[in-house]
Amino acid sequence: MSSSKENILNRLKEAQNKRGGKAKARPDFESPIYLDFEKQATDSFKDNLELIGGQVLQVKNLEEALTELKKLVQAENLSNLICLEPHLQKVLDGQLPFEKSLHDLKNIGVGITSCEFLIAHLGSILVSSASVAGRRLHVFPETHIVVAHTGQLVNFLDDALEQLDAKYPDRLPSMITNITGPSRTADIEKTLVMGMHGPKKLFVLLADEPF
Repeated sequence: MSSSKENILNRLKEAQNKRGGKAKARPDFESPIYLDFEKQATDSFKDNLELIGGQVLQVKNLEEALTELKKLVQAENLSNLICLEPHLQKVLDGQLPFEKSLHDLKNIGVGITSCEFLIAHLGSILVSSASVAGRRLHVFPETHIVVAHTGQLVNFLDDALEQLDAKYPDRLPSMITNITGPSRTADIEKTLVMGMHGPKKLFVLLADEPF
């Protein structure tokens, strides 16, 4: 006569055999990761960046960007402008007072830079240490102004990284940063502080024509 323990074990074995093995679900490698854009990439970039506190000024070309930059400097009462990139310096020369080199990091008011790519899905700006501006003008100024064109606009972050890899095939820049809106933190007592780790304000002058 079987013991109670044997009866229980036998019933468990029968239940296991009847249940059978469960087939493991195969991951879906075919479906797209991201949803399609409801708007054009330019509009999506503008909406997403402005949603997190940045501002996008759309212009036709670099000359119009200069006009908008002058208006911005006056409206925001900006001073101590610094631009290290020769192609942007050429446009600014004789139009706005600015420094062409970094002498005193404490007195940087506005950093004017280009960028690597603009990411529509995030409203983000991809920058790297490969630019003439290097690392400093993305971090030290209270205001960061990016001059870019729609040819630098990509849909998603992975698109930007793939193109960056193609742009620097031999050696990637030592610093690659994705800027998503003005710098902010709420680590201390959940109080939002702007400009804790970087610029308090972020503007993008976005031109239709490449330069």
